Amino acid sequence: MFIILLLATFVIALAVSAAVARFFSQPVRRILSDIVADDITYAWSKYIWFAILVVGVSSGVRVFELERYITPMGLAPAETLVLTRDRWVLEVYRTIIGSLQGIAWVLLVFFAFALVAYVIVRVGEALKKRGGGPQAGS
Repeated sequence: MFIILLLATFVIALAVSAAVARFFSQPVRRILSDIVADDITYAWSKYIWFAILVVGVSSGVRVFELERYITPMGLAPAETLVLTRDRWVLEVYRTIIGSLQGIAWVLLVFFAFALVAYVIVRVGEALKKRGGGPQAGS
């Protein structure tokens, strides 16, 4: 039963991560096209897709918490948690929330750095235009 739970949480975390990565693929690609050169935008967007999948799965499948179902707890030698229907629902919920929480952090960090990079690129372009204009007239 533990193996089925482990596989189920993995599949659920992978599905949630893939759905979120697909949902954010166009915004990420647009932001990257404004910041980096067009020839590497595709590669960076694929890397962000991969990072979302990895973080989503690793955040959703909490192996150490799932060990409670196979490792004896307490003083009794054979006292392990039993996988009931209620525990399944709870583990599925934890998997979904854990995946979304991990992905939210990845996207927050990405968008924060993207915002800083976007400002730097725009300031550089403005300085180049302002600096290039008077020199061309001299």
